[in-house]
Amino acid sequence: MTAIETHNLTVRFGHFAAVSDVSLTIAAGSRHALIGPNGAGKTTLVHTLTGGIAASSGTIMIGGQNVTRLRESERVRRGLSRTYQINQLFRGLTVLDNVALAVFERKQQTGVFWRRAAKDKVTIEEAREHLAFVNLSAHADKPVHELSYGLQRLLEIAVALGTRPRILVLDEPAAGVPADQSEAIFERIHALPRDLTLLFVEHDMNLVFRFAERITVLVEGRIITEGTPAEISGNAQVREVYLGRRGHHAST
Repeated sequence: MTAIETHNLTVRFGHFAAVSDVSLTIAAGSRHALIGPNGAGKTTLVHTLTGGIAASSGTIMIGGQNVTRLRESERVRRGLSRTYQINQLFRGLTVLDNVALAVFERKQQTGVFWRRAAKDKVTIEEAREHLAFVNLSAHADKPVHELSYGLQRLLEIAVALGTRPRILVLDEPAAGVPADQSEAIFERIHALPRDLTLLFVEHDMNLVFRFAERITVLVEGRIITEGTPAEISGNAQVREVYLGRRGHHAST
């Protein structure tokens, strides 16, 4: 079964094609990484898959349904959720409230959030379960701005889980955090249920090769190859255009 599928997807800004003729298939339940050098079009592709940028041509399918023209909120309701390179958290709200708000949004009850949040025991219990999963229970009542950046990245995952996604897109989930914290983030990502499909963009090749099952390599907006971590690490073309001699890091 396929979770995400694109056919000849192209995104143009004027005469420049940031994504060009991308046909991608991501199997349901897979751990799929998207890599490529600076300016490869990875973030543009992620924004287009999730509805933040409109496709110029081509199609996007989620679970066999054509979502190419749907807004981002409508794609979330069809089970596609994401995190961002720069987090989108409500820094003045508590950690718990951020997750509860995502749950209310899923239930289409955001309008009553401020009146009902404290009294809606079912929603609050679910929010606490998501926080427990990312080991943030002890921080539930803190405002987000008091958390370290690494803990905020974990909170983003809990917020995304509040939408009950079938597909979770992670745009550099460990960006900007120390190595020990990035390990903790990916440990939680690795622990996510197997029925949840993961597509992640990550610049740290050590993490990619450890946690991905399939890897797609994007260069200048085009897919140049796809394969298992072993196939990608042994691919001479990938080493030439992306991994380079050091073979460890690149940016989006």
